[in-house]
Formats: sequence, C-alpha cells, structure tokens
Amino acid sequence: MAIASNTIRKRYKTELLKSGSRKVMNKKCLNCSEYKNCRDSFAAWIFFIIGMVATIALRVVTVLIHFEPIYGQIAWYVGVFGFFIFFVYKFRIERARYKLIVKRGLKDKISEGAKIAEDDRRLIGSILCSLSSNKDRINYFLIFASSAVALVVALYFDFLR
Repeated sequence: MAIASNTIRKRYKTELLKSGSRKVMNKKCLNCSEYKNCRDSFAAWIFFIIGMVATIALRVVTVLIHFEPIYGQIAWYVGVFGFFIFFVYKFRIERARYKLIVKRGLKDKISEGAKIAEDDRRLIGSILCSLSSNKDRINYFLIFASSAVALVVALYFDFLR
C-alpha cells in the first residue's frame, strides 16, 4: 500500500507540475485517511494570512475614517491589495485543479458512470480532500464575523453617534 501510495503521490505531483502550478500546489492531500501526512505548504499559509489581513483591513475602514481619514485610506489600500494577491493565488490553484480534471476527463468518467481507474479514484479523493480545507472554513467565518461587526459599528457611527 505504501509503495502504491508513493507512486500515486509522484504521479499527482507530476500532473500538477505539468499543469504549471509547481510553486502553488506542491503539497496536496492524496488521501483523506493520510491527513496527518498532508501538510499545507508554507506559501499556502502566507497567502491565507494575507487574505485574513485583507479581510480585517477592509472591515476596519469604516471605523478608521471616523477617527483619522488617512488611516482609513491606508486600511483600504492594504485590504484591496491583499485581496488582489490572495485571489491571484486562489485563481492559480483553481485553474490547475480544473486543468487536471479536464486532462484526466474526470467529469465525463463520473457523469457517464464509467469505470474509474485507481489513479483517477485517488486523484478525485485528493481533490475532494483539498476542497475540505480548515483554512477555508476559518476564512469564511472571519469574513462573516468581521462583516457583522463592521456593519454594527458603521451603523453606530453613521446613525447613532
């Protein structure tokens, strides 16, 4: 099993390297049961942090402009620039994933009920595993919570103060 798993891992990495995403997707989960062996790359964590900073920066603009407008402007630029960087990174990941799905014909194989080879089955498992990222759930929660707080604070400053 370990030999087969290593072979699949090498093939999957080769597929990703051929798809042009060497730096972005170099460490992916190949099997959710191997979760402890699956670690996000350092770059993935850097982009995650950039996204979190951008989220918070855009949410505090409303507060900062009431105290010092220049700080609100700085926060806006930090947020927009951070989101630009973060979404370029996410776009590259999604594009590489899409190219891999198309290249291997995974959508057609599944929708037609075709027999799926073991390599394709592991690749599908890996894609599904990567879609269930804890970072994404944290990101969505932070966006939701910070948006709610920003909305309440903005309403206070705009109408109650």
